[in-house]
Amino acid sequence: MATYYLEPSRTFSEFLLIPNLTTKECTPANVKLKTPLVKFNKGEEPAISLNIPFSSAVMQAVSDHGMAIALARSGGISFIFGSQSIEEEALMVRKVKGYKAGFVVSRSNLTPEHTLSDVLALKEETGHSTVAITDDGTANGKLLGIVTGRDYRTSRDPLDRQIQQFMTPFDKLIYGKSGITLSEANNLIWDHKLNCLPIVDDNQKLDTLVFRKDYDEHKENPMELLDGNKSYIVGAGINTKDYKERVPALVEAGVDILVIDSSDGYSEWQRETVQYVKENFNVKIGAGNVVDREGFLYLVESGADFIKVGIGGGSICITREQKGIGRGQASSLMEVVEARDQYFKETGTYIPICSDGGIVHDYHITLALAMGADFVMLGRYFARFDESPTRKLKVGNNFVKEYWGEGSNRARNWQRYDTGGKNKLLFEEGVDSYVPYAGSLQENLDKTLGKIKSTMCNCGSLSLDELKSKARIALVSATSLVEGGAHDVILKESSLSEE
Repeated sequence: MATYYLEPSRTFSEFLLIPNLTTKECTPANVKLKTPLVKFNKGEEPAISLNIPFSSAVMQAVSDHGMAIALARSGGISFIFGSQSIEEEALMVRKVKGYKAGFVVSRSNLTPEHTLSDVLALKEETGHSTVAITDDGTANGKLLGIVTGRDYRTSRDPLDRQIQQFMTPFDKLIYGKSGITLSEANNLIWDHKLNCLPIVDDNQKLDTLVFRKDYDEHKENPMELLDGNKSYIVGAGINTKDYKERVPALVEAGVDILVIDSSDGYSEWQRETVQYVKENFNVKIGAGNVVDREGFLYLVESGADFIKVGIGGGSICITREQKGIGRGQASSLMEVVEARDQYFKETGTYIPICSDGGIVHDYHITLALAMGADFVMLGRYFARFDESPTRKLKVGNNFVKEYWGEGSNRARNWQRYDTGGKNKLLFEEGVDSYVPYAGSLQENLDKTLGKIKSTMCNCGSLSLDELKSKARIALVSATSLVEGGAHDVILKESSLSEE
């Protein structure tokens, strides 16, 4: 006969945190939100950690290169959506990796024989105002000069004027030698009031470029999530169908971590995909989604670096009503966390857990972290912002942004759901919708992070590890939910002005 789980399937809204003693040192300014992204052994540091416990969902309506740059700048990570061509996804990864770096391989290069017209065309194509002039027009040719916007005037200079006539020649350039540290390069930039410092080897061949704007941006965004080369860290979604073609292209583009995007990860297809990546590439990979101990252990033993938890809890997901599978997000998370902690106790290997779905209010994020998640994955939350790739529309008197699920016909992401051989969805597991427009990512994220830190102080915790060990969580009744909101008052109309 079937196995029955008679305990109700719980959601985050059914729980509240009980305050602990708030000591004088428990202030939001002292709270640290750093958290592991990938597995590690006891006593070691994870290869990749997040500075804030946020990731954006693997969705067309959420995570493109623009969102990835904005979120990495704030300390989180985006997983660029995989329901697009391999070439387009790899290009998005390259855009993120090339957006900001310490030592940048030049991507805008011409020869002295090229013309001003070529400079303007290259600037239009790449958006770069600095062009390296090399003997062969490549990124590693002999550096002969540099062209910036200060070297020409389009209103005065003819378009057919050769670059060698207006470039800043090599003998007039301040440059660094290969092997220089980033700190030394930045000192040269500041000492000589430069915007760009070329780095060359002993044969005058161009190695890399270092830009002043990268230094300025880092000082303005101290929580940035950066790799060893000071480039933004970025993830990418893959499926279990074309991974043998997609993964090599993403790795070549510089992706830092992959995740298998699936509504149900407890499958042999996911095991084969994880094992292929582990056997052939030096790149981290997360797997999921699962809702119980069995699914968690299956993917961990397959080699996954983190596990994604949650089926059917997303705001645009209708998997539960279409297929009757899934589980309340809180119940799923509690069981998987218990399995993770037991696995760590037995093996000494810690597997980070990503709570994916079921987040309605900001405090649900804190609850998920208190219950043992290492970070959360959010779709609707990020879809509302300027940085998401969807259109901003006016519907009635309100501005909204489009938001659709990867299981909707609009996404055409059959690889994520269909287990048959037809290149189409037989039925939808997601809807096409709108979300209220909320403005910029940074402004909203700062407010959410402020709430999380404040709640952690109420719980007497200055780190996420401390929150997990100290949290006291209570199940609430239906009437408690009513009591928790505004009640027994006449609310003022928000449209009325105050006198």
